Amino acid sequence: MKILISVLLLLCCISTCFSSPLSISDGVFSSGASIGRNLLQAKKPCPVNFEFMNYTIITSRCKGPQYPANLCCQAFKDFACPYAEDLNDLSNECSSTMFSYINLYGSYPPGLFASLCRDEKIGLICPALAPGAGRNSVGADSNNSHNIHNPTLLLMLIAGFLIFLSQWF
Repeated sequence: MKILISVLLLLCCISTCFSSPLSISDGVFSSGASIGRNLLQAKKPCPVNFEFMNYTIITSRCKGPQYPANLCCQAFKDFACPYAEDLNDLSNECSSTMFSYINLYGSYPPGLFASLCRDEKIGLICPALAPGAGRNSVGADSNNSHNIHNPTLLLMLIAGFLIFLSQWF
């Protein structure tokens, strides 16, 4: 019975790791200023602190005046894909905050990444991240802290650890 519970918990943990989106929506490139009811609705603050990110992954590879699309888009994907879930949530300020810092540190022309980078109609395709790789692999916080932003994942890890301990003691 204990083995069955352990296997089920392991399957739940693995499925949680693969539940994040694997693309960046085309909507993140828009400024968010629209006419209509959205003007009266305040956006939620971004759960990711883009202020202290390391933007050299973009600024070291995407340089003007030519701004080569292959280098700029790959650098943008390397930086943004770990945060695709938050960037695709148009009810928060993540995409506008991220682009303001990218433009601040890189002095890029407005709309550069929107005009250069398109994989398909819905936006950019992010490569699948290996389990364990994620937000802190590329573009990590400056203090390299490992934050768990998903409380469900944290609860599952704690439950798995407790079941593991119960089998040994």
